[in-house]
Order: sequence, then C-alpha cells, then structure tokens
Amino acid sequence: MTRRIVIKIGTSVLTGGTPRLDQAHMVELARQCAALQRAGHEVIVCSSGAIAVGRERLNHPELARTLANKQMLAAVGQTRLMQMWEHFFGIYGLLVGQMLLTRADVEDRRRFLNARDALQTLLAHHIVPIINENDAVATEEIRLGDNDTLSALIAILAEADLLLLLTDQPGLFTADPRTDPAATLIPEVRRIDETLRGAAGESVSGLGVGGMSTKLRAADLARRAGAEVIIAGGRVPNVIGRAAAGEAIGTRFPALEQPVENRKRWILAGPRPAGALLVDDGAAEALVRGGKSLLPAGIAAVEGEFSRGDAVLILTAERRELARGITRYDSGDLLRIAGCRSGEIADRLGYAYGAVVVHRNDLILL
Repeated sequence: MTRRIVIKIGTSVLTGGTPRLDQAHMVELARQCAALQRAGHEVIVCSSGAIAVGRERLNHPELARTLANKQMLAAVGQTRLMQMWEHFFGIYGLLVGQMLLTRADVEDRRRFLNARDALQTLLAHHIVPIINENDAVATEEIRLGDNDTLSALIAILAEADLLLLLTDQPGLFTADPRTDPAATLIPEVRRIDETLRGAAGESVSGLGVGGMSTKLRAADLARRAGAEVIIAGGRVPNVIGRAAAGEAIGTRFPALEQPVENRKRWILAGPRPAGALLVDDGAAEALVRGGKSLLPAGIAAVEGEFSRGDAVLILTAERRELARGITRYDSGDLLRIAGCRSGEIADRLGYAYGAVVVHRNDLILL
C-alpha cells in the first residue's frame, strides 16, 4: 500500500552536533528516502539547516543574534543546502523541488490551497519536495518558529499517512535523559497530557530551534489530521525504512481514529487564534457530547480583540482548551451578545450574521 510520508530532518541530525554538515550522512538519508520512493511510497522532506550552512559558508563569523543576521545566514545557506540535496538525491536518480513557506502561507485559506496544490503536483510527477521555512524573508510576526511545527503543517497540507520526526534523541523519554539516568524511552503515546509535556526537554545541541516540546506539539497537530507520528533518532541505522515498515522504533503516536475533514484541516493548521471565548458547562457539554455549534447563550466571557472570520480558542470555565473555530461575530459584537439567546442578537446589535457564533462546520475540538 502506498503511503505518503513526511520526514523532518533536524539541524542536529544533519550536523551530528558539530558546526558543519555531515555530507556522508546526508547521502545516507537520501538513500533511505530513495528506497521508500522505489517501494512505491511518496516522500516529502522537511529539512532544517539553512542557517547552519550559512554559518559554515561564511566561515563561522561572530554575529549579533539579530533577525537580519539570521535572514542573511539563511539566504546564503538555503541555496547551498538545496544544491546538496539536489546532488545527493540525484545520485539515486531522483529529482527534488524546493518549497519555502511562512505562516502567512498557511493562515490565508487561498494560499493554503495553493501550497497544497503545488505540493500535490510535485508528488504526482515523482519529484521529492524539499521544504523549509522561508527564513530569509520571515519576520517574527509571520515565522512558524521551528521546523517541527512546519513539518506538522506539511503533513496536514499533504494529507500524509506518516510524519517521521528525526532528532538527536532516540525518542521521547519519561524524563530528561541528560539529567535523569532513570529516564526510559516511551514506545507509544496515545494521550498527550501535562505530565508528558513536562517530560519534554529542549534542544540538546543548540544548533536548532526546537526541542522535544516542539516535537510533542507537532505530533499532537499531525495526529489530529490523521497522520501517524514517530519521533526517532536520525542516526539510527536505516531509521526511515524501519519506521515506514512499522517496526517498533522511537516513540509512536497513533493517528486519531476520526481525523478532521479537509476544510477543518486549514483551521487546525493555519490561522493563529486572535482571541478566546470562555464558555459555560452547558455549552461545553453541547459542543463535546452533542456535536452542536456554539451559541451566544453559552459564552461567559470574551478575551482579546478580533474580527469576524478570525480564528478563536474556545475555553472551559477552568481555561482548558476545548476547541478552535472561526467566529461569525467580532469581539465587540460578542461582548454585547454574550449570554443572550440567539433570537435576541438582532435586537442588541441591530443586525445578525446568524444564530450561532461558531458553526459546527467551522469548529474543531481539541
């Protein structure tokens, strides 16, 4: 059976924890990807490393840690990184295509669909997409921030079956193995809770942006969209093939049994919540158990300033994240209609955009 597989390769995997890229290991990773392609699978690579390559190309200059310097290093490094991937995949007869994305490309519905179509077309022509964040132009406001998150969004865009996060650790541990010798590898995770989040550590090498906590967030995103997720060591022999074959390796996060449908994938992947709606227990029960839309009567409080059509978080009275959705009313309107019956909306506002605040079709439970 053909599987669509997203492989995220962290900077620490590419460098082996050194200041330079390990080209021999990059060839080995390309070989493993090529073996999957020959077996009939579709492979997408989310590759970190542009800034590290830029530093190497400029002979490791002493630079202030400014956004402009990071953008300069990324601009220098990204071209070289793609040249290397093109050459290494070419050894095995494969073509690659570059895609550079920012948060803006997934927050806007039209750009989200355009990126999805481009990705699907590359795969249809048996071209391996090599994807990275567009660090050379991304500002702090539009950065995704780490390639773990980017790879999860790519898995959603591509409707992938498997997201493989290759890192400098064998997987997720019960505690930080760097400081706790009793820490043990967790082979499978079916529920992500606060205890598990507390066990996730930060980047070991300091070369990359993400740590295990960002991989946990990425796994939670991707599995909700229907992708199985595996966190594994990027230098384990034949790790890509073994993970794709279903071997017990690293930490596995099974896909949720009922992944979100296509329209809701964008809500999950794209727009950052612009505000929050706190709902009472009755509304929470109606959303979770009854499969209902959110009505103004169930809203207890409104937080933040947002416009009609923005994404908002829906929180319980205890501030637990319950859902995310697209609001049909702006924050000013909601302050005036919170707690009222749907039939009273027009009387309070002088107009109405419908009886519901967040329709079930525009809402995803978390």
